[in-house]
Amino acid sequence: MKIINRTVWLLSLVSLLADVASEMLYPIIPIYLNEIGFSVLLIGVLEGVVNFVAGLTKGYFGKRSDETGLRLPFIKTGYALSALSKPLLAFWAAPLWVFFVRSLDRLGKGVRTAARDALLSQQATPATKARVFGFHRSMDTLGAAIGPVITLGLLLLFPKDYPLLFLIAFIPGILSVLLIFWLKEKKNPRLYQRGVRSFLISVTGRLLPLLIES
Repeated sequence: MKIINRTVWLLSLVSLLADVASEMLYPIIPIYLNEIGFSVLLIGVLEGVVNFVAGLTKGYFGKRSDETGLRLPFIKTGYALSALSKPLLAFWAAPLWVFFVRSLDRLGKGVRTAARDALLSQQATPATKARVFGFHRSMDTLGAAIGPVITLGLLLLFPKDYPLLFLIAFIPGILSVLLIFWLKEKKNPRLYQRGVRSFLISVTGRLLPLLIES
């Protein structure tokens, strides 16, 4: 059995392309926001809110993936939301719109992350898990290095043309989504009871002992 099999390769390439798209924009987002009227405080609030969205939704959608026994629908939806958010930034510079689009991007991360990691874990044995996740992380990091280089080149050719950057970042983003359609999976048994209520009960059950101890 191959350690780095077809599914691991595809998921790693998906992460590489998605990170190229994200990291093309990440270095310039604060500059762009400042130019359209965001204060330093508002930029900090925006990034805090969108990262809160990603952190909160990871647990919920990870649990929903376990409940349905499926991974790919969550992976497809998550990467599609993030890819779609890139060109949307080019159409309107209003603060509320920017909040919505950035939240959409981070929601995509929350939807996909747990399901993607679970699918990767299914491709590994206890003896090969570190190599599988290490390979995936290395491809992800490579994408994060390529993205800013592309942005730097584009800014040298088209200074301060941020809408163009947002549109071009859509290309690797949508390619990452298309690659997912080559993946296949077998439905796993449902592991948990369904619903938001069960998620909240699960989170509360973990937090209460920690609060009592502190």
